[in-house]
Amino acid sequence: MSDASSDTPTPPPSPFRVPIFRAVWAASLMSNFGGQIQSVGAAWMMTSLAQSAQMVALVQTSAVLPFMLLALLGGAVADNFDRRKVMLVSQSFMLLVSAILSLFAWQGWLTPWLLLVFTFLIGCGMTMNGPAWQASVGEIVPRPQIPGAVALNSMGFNLARTAGPAIGGAVVAAAGAAAAFLFNTLSYLGLIAVLLRWRKPKAQRLLPREGVFVAMGAGLRYVAMSPNLRIVIGRSTAFGLCAGAIPAMMPLVARELIQGGPLTYGILLGAFGSGAVMGGLLTDRLRRRMTIETMIRLISLTLAAGTAVTALSHWLVLTILGLMLAGASWVLAFSTFNITIQLASPRWVVARALSVYQMASFGGMALGAWGLGVLADHQGVAFALLVAAAVQAGVILIGLMQPLPQVDDLNLDPLRQFQEPQLAVGIEPRSGPVVITIEHRIEQENIVVFLAAMTERRRIRRRDGARGWTLLRDLHEPELWVERYHVATWHDYIRHNLRRTHADAENSAAIHALHKPGTSPRVHRMIERQTGSLPSARRNEPVTIDPEMTDPARSA
Repeated sequence: MSDASSDTPTPPPSPFRVPIFRAVWAASLMSNFGGQIQSVGAAWMMTSLAQSAQMVALVQTSAVLPFMLLALLGGAVADNFDRRKVMLVSQSFMLLVSAILSLFAWQGWLTPWLLLVFTFLIGCGMTMNGPAWQASVGEIVPRPQIPGAVALNSMGFNLARTAGPAIGGAVVAAAGAAAAFLFNTLSYLGLIAVLLRWRKPKAQRLLPREGVFVAMGAGLRYVAMSPNLRIVIGRSTAFGLCAGAIPAMMPLVARELIQGGPLTYGILLGAFGSGAVMGGLLTDRLRRRMTIETMIRLISLTLAAGTAVTALSHWLVLTILGLMLAGASWVLAFSTFNITIQLASPRWVVARALSVYQMASFGGMALGAWGLGVLADHQGVAFALLVAAAVQAGVILIGLMQPLPQVDDLNLDPLRQFQEPQLAVGIEPRSGPVVITIEHRIEQENIVVFLAAMTERRRIRRRDGARGWTLLRDLHEPELWVERYHVATWHDYIRHNLRRTHADAENSAAIHALHKPGTSPRVHRMIERQTGSLPSARRNEPVTIDPEMTDPARSA
């Protein structure tokens, strides 16, 4: 009789066993502390610069708006350049902006709109840094450790959120917002030092980099042609639309519902962060015990409950409990979405997939924060939070129609079976367009199954960069089917084939199995040529017509 315990999957080792992950995580923790203290200073300073709830909510909007506008650019840069260098440049930019913000606050030069501009610029730096760091996780730790690493990153951020806001509130109360901004400036130095010491192995690049705009288009195309990614991004957007209510309204909750000051605001943010840390600790355990869809439904309910408690409570202790519940729900949801995106994306496009996810979810939060701010101006903070809670509970209905996918077992490693073919005609790497035709010989009884498999083949081809994909059937030889597509250049053809993954190989194997016995796919690689491109001297030469060419029987 076998031991039942042997059937229990062994949890992967902790990502903390990887030295560089441990070092970057610790340095990021300190930087996140600075970011939280800066957020407290910015939000509270806005309450003194402007009396409008809408302007206070716009602090949150200006912080997350860059994710909606620039996340895809950040992902394309992270996928095409050294991610360590991208992080270094981003961190240095945020250090510079934070230093200038500190100076302006110290001198009393800040206005409400100028504060929003500085907050937006810091958000831009975070937008460029985020995809590079998140995509680097899959290079630093093995695939089985990715969920744990993502959860630890979220937990680190929320550890800072636990104590950082309370410290920030105390700093603002004691020394003003300028001191909070200065603390944030200094917090970047540790992470910059770690990145400077990190000697990342240089990956061999088989092909030249794609242009940034071409890479952005490829990332959008990949996401658009990947059902798993579309579902996750759609759900995260719907979730984020009202999930931003708590962070956006927090200063007003402290001031109007609890009747407190900056220290109270810091305590409330600390409560939210404490719940988030607990949620981070539960992420891995819940993922092993329930499906992703079940998790997100439960999380939506608990976030709605925490938001409703915050709206209705005027007692600090009860509000803290509501915020802890909301914080746990927040980090559980976004960690789950992030992990799913990472596991559903191959490494060549993972930063762009993450950036599209961030663009959608943070865009939803930015839009939701603005809308709830307008609602709070007209109906009050409590009413706006109750609306957010009701809509968050309603998000569960989306899962009934389109549940989230399970992607843990997907093998998206490169197939690495393609070898560049030897050509009889000399071409340059940028020559094109290149037209590919593949002949398939399929017997009548297999046509229905073949067409279903080719539907999936069409999605894979277009997702990986093919254009103008068509499937043709020969009218004289009914068993002959021709798959046709084109790419812009020969390099694009090579890149297209190198993107094939082990998961895609199942489709190729299914198509091969349907072929008529004794036959296999026959590939033709051709390059388009225009007759008008012939030299003018040759075009003026007389043309001799072979009489046989006028024979209708030969004019196929």
